[in-house]
Amino acid sequence: MSTRDLPDFIKEHYELHEWRHASAILQNDFPIEYADLVDVLGRLRLRKSWIEIGGGNKTELSKWIDKEFGLKGWSPKNFDTKISVDGKETESPTHEIDCFKNRVALELEWNNKDPFYDRDLNNFRLLFDLRAISIGIILTRCDELQHVFNELGRGSSYGNSTTHMSKLLPRILGGGGAGCPLLVFGMKKSLYDPTN
Repeated sequence: MSTRDLPDFIKEHYELHEWRHASAILQNDFPIEYADLVDVLGRLRLRKSWIEIGGGNKTELSKWIDKEFGLKGWSPKNFDTKISVDGKETESPTHEIDCFKNRVALELEWNNKDPFYDRDLNNFRLLFDLRAISIGIILTRCDELQHVFNELGRGSSYGNSTTHMSKLLPRILGGGGAGCPLLVFGMKKSLYDPTN
C-alpha cells in the first residue's frame, strides 16, 4: 500500500508525501485512525473568513481541526520522558502533540515560523525511538496557497519564513525525522472556499 491507495478526494486536494511506508502502517495497523484522518481531511475546506481574520493564539483552522479530531477521540498529548544512565535520570522533555490517538501523532503547521518543522520532526524522531508513537503525520499548506493569501491582502502574514511545503520537504529529506514513518499532507488551493 502507498499514498496511491488513499481516496481520490485526498489525492486530488492534498500534496502527499510519505517516508518509511507510513501510509501502509497507518492503513493496516491503525485502520480506525486512518478512517478518522480520511474523514476529517475529506471534509476540510479552507474558508475565506479563516484566512481574513488571522490567528492570534489559535487560528480558526486549528480550532476546527482540534474539534473534528477531538470528536473522534484524538486529543493533545504531552509525554513524560526521561533518560536514565547509570541510575541518574535526566529530563528529556518533548513538545505537546496537537492531536494524538493510539500511537498516531498529528501536527498541524498552518502559519508558524518554519523552525517549528524542526521541533515537530525531532519530537516524532524521539517519540518513535522511545516506542511511544508508530507514525508521525504533518498537515501543512502547499506553496500554491500563497496566491490566495496575496489576493486577500494577507500575503505578508504568510511569508516565506512560515510553514509551507517547500520549507518542510528539505528537512525531511535531510533526515529530520530519522527512522520515524512520516505522512505529509499539503493543503492545495482547490480546498479554498471563497464563499464562506
